[in-house]
Amino acid sequence: MQPPEKKQRSQWMQTVISMSHWVAILVCLFCLYGVNGNAQDVKFLGTSAILWMVDRWSGSGGDLSHGWIIPIVSGFVIWKKRKDFLDSKTGVCYPALVFVAICLVMHWFGVRAQLTRISLLSLIGLLWSVPFTLYGPRIAQLLFFPCTYLVFCIPLSFLNNITVPLRIMASTLSCHIMNGLGIPAIRVGTAIRSTAAGGFNFDVADPCSGLRSLIAMTALMAIYAYLTQKSLLKKWILFLCAIPVAIAGNVFRILSIAVVAEGFGAEKAMVLYHDFSGFLVFSMSIFLMVSIGEMLRMNYREKFRTWMDQEKERT
Repeated sequence: MQPPEKKQRSQWMQTVISMSHWVAILVCLFCLYGVNGNAQDVKFLGTSAILWMVDRWSGSGGDLSHGWIIPIVSGFVIWKKRKDFLDSKTGVCYPALVFVAICLVMHWFGVRAQLTRISLLSLIGLLWSVPFTLYGPRIAQLLFFPCTYLVFCIPLSFLNNITVPLRIMASTLSCHIMNGLGIPAIRVGTAIRSTAAGGFNFDVADPCSGLRSLIAMTALMAIYAYLTQKSLLKKWILFLCAIPVAIAGNVFRILSIAVVAEGFGAEKAMVLYHDFSGFLVFSMSIFLMVSIGEMLRMNYREKFRTWMDQEKERT
């Protein structure tokens, strides 16, 4: 049996060695992605893939401004699960080196093909696969969601292709509901025009397509579902509800602008109310998200049993 002093010295040495390993890994990741990784906008942003991504958080018309919060949320999830991490059985898992190799190949391909998004995806993969290799499957399981959540940091330009379909969907739904509410309107492309004399006339432009709300609500719904729902099925259901919730919020915004325009004039609706309505719609989306989450959390079987017992007592 080792003396206490020798055992403590041995544990201290293991901690130092483990920390030195992580310092070396972080230095390598910084060289691969913080210094290199970008071959697109080298003239303006240099070769750093991280700077390329952060630059797009600040631009893109504010569509990616949530990117600053995503790493903080991932870190919060890891901190919240810290007891599970400390209590987990750890051990080196050599088969996980396959994932490390795949991520490195992805990074090489992303740089060579000037696809910085592929390189950034490989960075997320390394943040998951390296701990998987060093500490085993249990740690990998705990890290899966925080690492996957980082995907919301990456600018996904292909989503811009759905802007026009979202505009058409929002304007079509809004026009039908307006006519149902007694506000006569017609749709011409993505423009909505009142058929009443002196009525409103506005276009559902790209910023009003709902894409920004869709991206933000998807990111918000993902973390809310992960923290509040117990079963995997309910987490997925709540996560997928981000799409109808974002669409419903955008349609509600268009309808509210039309109502204000009908009551107080198009100028006041488009100048005074238009910008403020974004906060109103976001609040409505949050309300819908929480309401759906509470409905999924509710134990309907227990509620039914309680109701049956109450009915038996009354009879």
